[in-house]
Amino acid sequence: MVQVNDPLLQPYQLKHLTLKNRIMTTSHEPAYPVDGMPKDRYRAYHVERARAGVAMTMTAGSAAVSKDSPPVFNNVLAYKDEVVGWMRKLTDECHEHGCAVMIQLTHLGRRTHWNKGDWLPALTTSHQREPAHRAFPKKMEDWDIARIINDYADAAERMAQAGLDGIELECYGHLMDQFMSPLTNQLDAPYGGDLGNRARFALDVLAAIRARVGEKLLVGVRYTADETAPGGISEEEGIAIGHMFKKSGNVDFLNIIRGQIHTDPAMTDVIPVQGMKSAPHLDFAGRIRAEVGMPTFHAARIPDVATARHAIASGKLDMVGMTRAHMADPHLVKKIVEGREDDIRPCVGATYCLDRIYQAGEALCIHNPATGRELSMPHTIPVAGVKRKVVIVGAGPAGLEAARVAAERGHEVIVFEAAPDPGGQIRLTVQNKRRREMIGIIDWRMAQCAARGVEFRFNTYAEAGDVLAENPDVVLIATGGLPHTEVLTEGNELVVSSWDLISGDVKPGRNVLVYDDAGDHAGLQAAEVAANAGATVEVMTPDRSFAPDVMAMNLVPYMRSLQDKDVTFTVTFRLTSVARDGNQLKATIGSDYMALAKTRHYDQVVINHGTLPLEDLYFELKPQSSNQGEVDYDALIEGKPQTLNGCPSGFQLFRIGDAVAARNTHAAIYDALRLVKDI
Repeated sequence: MVQVNDPLLQPYQLKHLTLKNRIMTTSHEPAYPVDGMPKDRYRAYHVERARAGVAMTMTAGSAAVSKDSPPVFNNVLAYKDEVVGWMRKLTDECHEHGCAVMIQLTHLGRRTHWNKGDWLPALTTSHQREPAHRAFPKKMEDWDIARIINDYADAAERMAQAGLDGIELECYGHLMDQFMSPLTNQLDAPYGGDLGNRARFALDVLAAIRARVGEKLLVGVRYTADETAPGGISEEEGIAIGHMFKKSGNVDFLNIIRGQIHTDPAMTDVIPVQGMKSAPHLDFAGRIRAEVGMPTFHAARIPDVATARHAIASGKLDMVGMTRAHMADPHLVKKIVEGREDDIRPCVGATYCLDRIYQAGEALCIHNPATGRELSMPHTIPVAGVKRKVVIVGAGPAGLEAARVAAERGHEVIVFEAAPDPGGQIRLTVQNKRRREMIGIIDWRMAQCAARGVEFRFNTYAEAGDVLAENPDVVLIATGGLPHTEVLTEGNELVVSSWDLISGDVKPGRNVLVYDDAGDHAGLQAAEVAANAGATVEVMTPDRSFAPDVMAMNLVPYMRSLQDKDVTFTVTFRLTSVARDGNQLKATIGSDYMALAKTRHYDQVVINHGTLPLEDLYFELKPQSSNQGEVDYDALIEGKPQTLNGCPSGFQLFRIGDAVAARNTHAAIYDALRLVKDI
């Protein structure tokens, strides 16, 4: 039933553009372009959200306007003429669903590197490098300024030609803000000095764009209205900047940012991750709206409908950005309209999406594997033509996704689980209070399964006879794995696992070595447990950096928890053996770089080396299965059904998640979706 009086569902008039509701996805770059162009995958991602009712989708985060602004990941290249055709296709298709389309344009300035793209020097308003991207920039000359102003106007004209509804200029962390901020602008007048001079570049760009595209193309600015840093843009200056934009007559809306993004910790405060406060800058954005009096947008960890509804109902915002929430569930608006808010797949704040952009080159949602894969994976599961009986062993993320998808297909589903509760390794994850939102991955799937009649048998250690007694058509082994600690040449019996500390089964020692050869969350979680208990902790890895799979923004809360305690980090050393030495453990430490065997003493050694699959049941069932457990990888990759049947009778058998090999939550859920969606 349509929720007629819902503040979120009221239309909004932005100049000549009518937005059908108050929900948008703000500019973000999922890094799906091909050769810098927003081709089929990129378009399918945005169209999925348009089809489901979002009022406006803001593409690119950000599209580069100049050749000397090479992307630091796979951004749209707005300085190329060929972008027009691709953006027109995206815009036209979104418009078919009543969704407005804008794009964010930028010059990165120092927030890039010279060894990318065409190997042109990075440049900015000083010789100061940005800590995150590390390039020592050229200090801009007058001809650079004139050239880049023209590049902005050229890019805006291309977007007008493509039929977009508007553009947004990025003025936080990028070149425009590097002019604006006294922390980075060391130019002389007329573009350096007082606020009026520092704002001149942005105002000149806006004037050039308006002169080129006229009034039809809406133009907004996403800007830092408070850098929250000594000597930086203050709240008062931020309000003054807003008034400058308004007075110019060339700005149609403001999109408010608070903070800086020049380091990982700073960016994490701007874009908070799980365990941090929701909507931390919403009240500030509301203050800017009240004092400047312009249409105001904002997004920063607004993950749930209730918070978004408050933002609009209280008058703090005109349009609310729910960007990560739409990565988790692109049908969010449709479910609000239909009165199905309880069905919305929650954003759990894992920020796997953003961290993956920098580390792996594409955004993916930790528990919606169809996001970014719209061309091959469904967001809505179709009902199967033939009802089958599906037996699943294991109720971790992989098993629950398999159960959910099989039930949506209309199958009879039985799930065996040895533990009293669902969740698998997520149950360990949420022992850390900062990461408790991860339980949403489990709770949502349990609710979906309950609504579809899935039968769960907890406290049941399933054996082959139990599975076969059900006479299944399909069996999925999702038994996960157990910690792999047998990694030393001697002394394996003297160590404990990271799980032992996280679960509380083993108390931390006083002088603890966490040997992390996996680089995932479990190693740092174990270190945090020990540090919080007052231990002296050393985190050691043979890699050149510690915890690489935790990634940048997720690392920030761990460092804030550990750095004020007695914790040290040691890289490029390999633990080779452990032996008893009185009431201590003597650890022998080697290196991959040279022949080395030095010793250190600890009273506890913790090993974090991934898991070994619990695979006995799979191999016991394999001979009796029709496909002998085989997976057709070509069909799997292409999103097509499995057709392998080695014998005419028997059940199909598959294993998924860590029952195959130690991976992560996303991999486990993706395994389940792409296998079960066609069963």
